[in-house]
Amino acid sequence: MNHSERLAAFVALGHRLSSLLPEEITTLAARARNQNAWFDEPSVTAAVGGLVHMLAEQPLRQWAARYPPEPTTVHQIGVVMAGNIPMVGFHDLLCVLLSGHVLLAKLSADDTVLMTWLIEELTRLEPRFAGFIQILPRLNAADAFIATGSDNTARYFEFYFGKKPHLIRRNRTSVAVLTGQETDEELARLGADIFQYYGLGCRNVSKLFVPTGYSFVPLLDALQPHEGVLHHHKYNNNYDYNKSILLVNRVPHFDSGFLLLRESPALVSPISVVHYAEYTSEIDLVDQLTDIAARTQCVVSAGSRFAGSLPFGQAQSPGVQEYADRVDTMEFLAELP
Repeated sequence: MNHSERLAAFVALGHRLSSLLPEEITTLAARARNQNAWFDEPSVTAAVGGLVHMLAEQPLRQWAARYPPEPTTVHQIGVVMAGNIPMVGFHDLLCVLLSGHVLLAKLSADDTVLMTWLIEELTRLEPRFAGFIQILPRLNAADAFIATGSDNTARYFEFYFGKKPHLIRRNRTSVAVLTGQETDEELARLGADIFQYYGLGCRNVSKLFVPTGYSFVPLLDALQPHEGVLHHHKYNNNYDYNKSILLVNRVPHFDSGFLLLRESPALVSPISVVHYAEYTSEIDLVDQLTDIAARTQCVVSAGSRFAGSLPFGQAQSPGVQEYADRVDTMEFLAELP
């Protein structure tokens, strides 16, 4: 297969995903949820929509044109995929195959149903890809590695993969900047950044930066349409547990009935909890964001008013050109000898 044929296959996959019938998604989500209770129908539907957005033909072709169409040498690329949100390993699959390499995939135990289905759909559309994809329990044969995991597993990856070219990702999360001037509509859009995938993704907002003396009442009111997250038993259990911890330890906090807000220097928050920190000036805000930049996936603000941020509601809609950990995966693959 040449580059044009590989690209056409992914465009066709985007069309296939966009044409999925509601009953197909329902059936697929039921299978996925049997494996991973977090992968309910709304989450799977959102993930499919995200892949359709990522595979939109014009942006996909423009992105692909930035890189060499064929590799100098075809390598076997071992990819350790994450499974925190549905089909999160797809972008790595796309990068490896589109760049002309062979994918050796170690699927997450939490996301084998969806990723296997996605690979089957791709190979049905382009049968020649079957010779470029292997799902394996071990990646000993790989020439280079891409791995995504926690800070702890990253140290494990460094130890085992360190002698070969590797791209290893660690814990990241996302933050929101609030000024107190946001409209109710803008604050409502922030809800998607907090609650989509129940807060399990690195693009989910886990911390707010607010001006000193900020009133949380408008925000908590605007987030009320998301109270349905409590219908998920795992989220509800997390909410009850974290609420009890805050109450027992007499930690000051705000409670919307389904979300807990507490002031904390920590960047990552537990499920059902969002941390916040105050800033006294724009300089103070920039300093705080700079301190956490290496652990931040993205920043959101109302209307992208804060430089370098995304608009509220867009954190979970990355384009194909947006890389995890902001490290260019295609460039890494193109530079392999």
